[in-house]
Amino acid sequence: MAPLPHYYQGVIEAIIAASLRRRRAARTQDALHLGRPVVSVGNLSMGGRGKTPVVALLARWLVAHGERPAILTRGYGRARPEEGVLVVSDGRHLLADVERAGDEPLMLARDVPGAAVFVGADRYLAGTLAERAFGCTIHLLDDGFQYFPLARDIDLVLVTPDDLRGSVLPRGRLREPVDALDAADAVIVDAVGDDRFGGRGFTLTRTLAPPHPLEPDRPWPSGRRDVMAVAAIAEPARFARALEAAGWQVVTLMGFHDHHRYTRRDIDRIGTTFRQSGASAVLTTAKDATRLLMHRPLPVPCAAVPLLVSIEPREAFESWWLARLARVSALLTPAPAEAPR
Repeated sequence: MAPLPHYYQGVIEAIIAASLRRRRAARTQDALHLGRPVVSVGNLSMGGRGKTPVVALLARWLVAHGERPAILTRGYGRARPEEGVLVVSDGRHLLADVERAGDEPLMLARDVPGAAVFVGADRYLAGTLAERAFGCTIHLLDDGFQYFPLARDIDLVLVTPDDLRGSVLPRGRLREPVDALDAADAVIVDAVGDDRFGGRGFTLTRTLAPPHPLEPDRPWPSGRRDVMAVAAIAEPARFARALEAAGWQVVTLMGFHDHHRYTRRDIDRIGTTFRQSGASAVLTTAKDATRLLMHRPLPVPCAAVPLLVSIEPREAFESWWLARLARVSALLTPAPAEAPR
C-alpha cells in the first residue's frame, strides 16, 4: 500500500492521540528511557506554532551553557526518506542535503552550530545513537507532546489563544483536548500571556530578522518596501501579516502547502507573478530558503526573513528551565560508588 500523504498521516495520528493521552500513566510505564534528559517541544494544534524556532532557541542556550544538545525530529516532507536514523549534522558538519533531511532539520543544522541533528521515526533509536556515538548530553524532542514511545523529562507545549478555545479534530484543529495541557510542565502562549497557567505559563514573542539574500552577489533593491511574499508553511497568510507588521508592503502572496518541494515550474510561476506584481523583491521564510537554494540562479531577487522568537519573561523562563534540567540531570546521573574499604 502506498504511504498516505503527510497531511493525512498527521490527521490520523491526531485523532488517536486523545485516547493515547487518556492511557498516559500506563503508557509511561512502557515508555523507553534514554540516559540523558529529554525535553519535548510540542503543541496541541495541527499546523505551525513556532516549535522549530523554539527548538533552535533552546539549543543555542544549551550550547552556550556548555551542553552538547541532540535535536531529535521526524523529518516530515523528506523527498528521500531512509530507514533507521539519518545524521543531518554532528554539531560541526552538515552531513545530509534537504532531499534526505527535510527542510526543518536542515534549517536547524545550519542555524545552531554545536547542536547535532538526527532524523528518524524511532526517536529512542536516534537518541541512543546521539548519546553513544556523538556524546550528546541532552535531547530536544521536536514535536514530541504526542510521541508516547519515548519518556520525556520536561514537556513544553506551545499554544495560541485560539487553541485554548478550540475543538478537537474533526470539528476543529486540535490534536488533543485543552485539558491535555495538565500534563505539560510549561505552557508557552503565542503573543498573549494567560494567567491560568500560573508559574508554568510563559509568553512567546516573534520578530522578523532583516532579509538575508539567497544570492548575496546579486544586486538587492534598497529603499523600496513593496515585496512579493512566498511561503510553503502551515499558514502562509501569517507570514504575509508578519511582513506587513514589520513595515513591508506585501503586494501579492504566493502560498504553497507545508513542506512543499519547489519544482522548476514553481520557480517559473514565481518569476511570472513577480513581474506582474510590480514588487521590488521576493521575501520568503528561512524554511523555504532551504528548498529554493537548490534552484539558483533564481529569476527574481529573493531573500529569506528568519523568524526570531523569545520566551518571556526571559529571565524567569531561563531560571525555571535550567533549574528543572539540573534536577533531572541529577536524577539521571548515578551516584559515585564508594571506594572499597
